[in-house]
Amino acid sequence: MKKINTSPISGAQELLPEQQATFNNLKNKIGEVYHAHGFLSIETPTIDRTEILFAKAGGDTEKQVYKVVKTAEAADEADQALRFDHTVPLARYVVEHESNLTFPFKVTQIGRNFRGERAQKGRFREFYQCDVDVIGRGNLPLAYDADIITTLLDAFEKFELGTPVLPRINNRKILNGLLMELGLNSQAGEVFDIIDHAEKVPPETTKANLEAAGLNKNEITKIVAFANLHGSREFVVKNLKSLGIKDELYNEGVDELDTVLGLIEAQGYQPEADMKIVRGLDYYTGTVFEFVLPEHREIGSVCGGGRYENLTGNFTEQLMPGVGGSIGLTRLFYVLNESGLIKDKMIKPLDYVIVPISENETEFAFETAGKLRAKGYKVDVNLTDKKLGDKLTYAAKIAKSGIVIGEDEVKSGALKAKDFETGETTELKI
Repeated sequence: MKKINTSPISGAQELLPEQQATFNNLKNKIGEVYHAHGFLSIETPTIDRTEILFAKAGGDTEKQVYKVVKTAEAADEADQALRFDHTVPLARYVVEHESNLTFPFKVTQIGRNFRGERAQKGRFREFYQCDVDVIGRGNLPLAYDADIITTLLDAFEKFELGTPVLPRINNRKILNGLLMELGLNSQAGEVFDIIDHAEKVPPETTKANLEAAGLNKNEITKIVAFANLHGSREFVVKNLKSLGIKDELYNEGVDELDTVLGLIEAQGYQPEADMKIVRGLDYYTGTVFEFVLPEHREIGSVCGGGRYENLTGNFTEQLMPGVGGSIGLTRLFYVLNESGLIKDKMIKPLDYVIVPISENETEFAFETAGKLRAKGYKVDVNLTDKKLGDKLTYAAKIAKSGIVIGEDEVKSGALKAKDFETGETTELKI
């Protein structure tokens, strides 16, 4: 019987060794893809000053920040907090180390972040995010938007999901320009938020929310028709241009969307232009995107990001535009596992477990383990005095293969490894 509650706190992920090995494998593969695309690794502190984190938090996010308090210090007076994402700490990092960095600065951060939101199924308070960003100094070519998206698409191929990821892409300038054309720029914040949540509610609710925001029936009809526009680059761009919107920002956004989609297509991917993708965070200014699994849309977005023209504006007068994206690995691993898309791909933490039959073979077992480890294998030696069957049962839970060492193996040096998945036994040459 437990003396106290030993379950992890609500909103924290705690995995068994086999699950953890699979999680770590995916995390490492994502990092390898990022590095292959030229992104450099950094780590920013988990704890930062509240004035830094709150510079771009705002809204509900600011309410979810975990503040770090010292003994006898009131939470309201805390001047430090746990980071809630990688993007804001990156903005501080770039400003701090600007003179020592090469621009455009292509960077990746993979680590834990924290948000005190209400814990629920698939939502975590402590979670891993795998970010890629490109930061420019003064300007940043539009082609980097496509570079970020295709890097993330390449990373998803490592998941071997059996179904392609669909990148849904938009440009916030388009909706902003449309609202200015309609004289609704003062309601832009509300309209963006309503469209951002449109897929999660019935169409009637979206219309009612737009009406509550002060739009008339004609404006609502135009906004809803616009939000429902999605499809191939040619189809969507043609329809956007056919609307006859003269606003300069609108047409700039359409041209940028056309360019980014074209660059992604040139690399062998088939993205979808989708006017419902607007992203809720205010710091996005141009390209925005989300990835979904078409056959499992109930999972929701599995990746997202976009361009921000001046994220560092709170910290410096130097203009530093950027574009970035993030894979929320903790949530993604959870939903894929729950949906049965990753259970069959669980990997064993170890390559081999060596099972000496008696104490007489222990020395040879250690010698064999050392040779295998020198070749890069992960190896354990079972030193218990349990029955052979029990030892092999233990080995099968944590390793891909088992090696039994008895008197004959010590004399001959001939070893055989049993693959626990296939049952096949092969000669092992060390």
